[in-house]
Amino acid sequence: MNAFTKIILKAGKESSVMRLHPWIFSGAIQKADGDLQEGDIVEVFSHDRQFLAMGHYQIGSIAVRIFTFQQVQPDADFWKLKIQNAFNLRESLKLANSGATNVYRLVHGEGDGMPGLIIDYYNGVIVIQAHSVGMYKLRHQIASVILELFRNNQVTIYDKSEGTLPFKANLGAKNEFLSGSTSIIDVVENGYHFRIDVTTGQKTGFYIDQRDNRLLLTRYAAGKSVLNMFCYTGGFSVYALGGGANLVHSVDSSAQAIELTEKNVALNGGNDDRHKAVQADAFAYMNAIGDAYDVIVLDPPAFAKHQDALNNALQGYKRLNAKAIEQIRSGGILFTFSCSQVVSKENFRKSVFAAAANTGRHVRILHQLTQPPDHPVSIYHPEGEYLKGLVLQVE
Repeated sequence: MNAFTKIILKAGKESSVMRLHPWIFSGAIQKADGDLQEGDIVEVFSHDRQFLAMGHYQIGSIAVRIFTFQQVQPDADFWKLKIQNAFNLRESLKLANSGATNVYRLVHGEGDGMPGLIIDYYNGVIVIQAHSVGMYKLRHQIASVILELFRNNQVTIYDKSEGTLPFKANLGAKNEFLSGSTSIIDVVENGYHFRIDVTTGQKTGFYIDQRDNRLLLTRYAAGKSVLNMFCYTGGFSVYALGGGANLVHSVDSSAQAIELTEKNVALNGGNDDRHKAVQADAFAYMNAIGDAYDVIVLDPPAFAKHQDALNNALQGYKRLNAKAIEQIRSGGILFTFSCSQVVSKENFRKSVFAAAANTGRHVRILHQLTQPPDHPVSIYHPEGEYLKGLVLQVE
């Protein structure tokens, strides 16, 4: 077994690791027995030299991301087993090899025991996104495992880590194909069709995490006027039209998002005169919508990516939801979301509560939403539940 640098924790700081939490913060470390480089594999010990875990070292507040609580050799077979287990879960969820859906998350970081690694599957195009230097250094090994896993199918593998790696790592990373060269692909989600460009799209190309919540919208769309704010690729708009909405307005500040939405609407029934896409600032558009809509979807990008932006983010959610609750038609349905990991479920609900209270309208919670099961949350790592959503009825 290779020798790895040992990290020794301060007395009393081993408790969270013993509870199987996969992060070790820099303040918990007493010393390292050897030189450390970002991305190194390290072994973690208690102050009295009891083995605790192994993980990737990184510079910053989170100093170690744990990938195993056993003392093992993290070789190709180790990673192959982890990725195979992740694939087996998706098979059991009827996502892998499904005719109605061929886009899903194959690996979801801590939820699959691989902190810092995201792998998404798009109908034969696989996108790897490393959020840590340790996982980035393993990208070719991970790609080899994926090629073996999908050996009966011809797949493209695209590394899209340039924008997700720690800024100070200075790796000079560039997005690149590790196998194949297909960038634009048509996918099917719950029977609806979408065109994805993995090289230019946000995240890995598509917001896979809203799949179940988009399907829920179809239950409320029939005969309704629907507003889809921050529409991006138009996912909620396509589902609302498929659910029988009378009209759907898609709004985004990005011209590219409007173009994508119009293309995806066309993929699902041609030119649908019930649909209109508008390029506009969300807050400006929401200022004067009156009572034009029965159903409003608020799915903004992350308002806070760091803890120091939390207060401003909560105020943003409050303002946005207040505008929607104030103006939606009586009996209307509001789908509202936060995808900011630093915004807890409790804080998000408090912001929406404050928004509702300011309007004086009677508001009821019909559904409490989260990410789908191919974005699993480790019970020992509640921070992994990044997507929060509420479906509200406003009288």
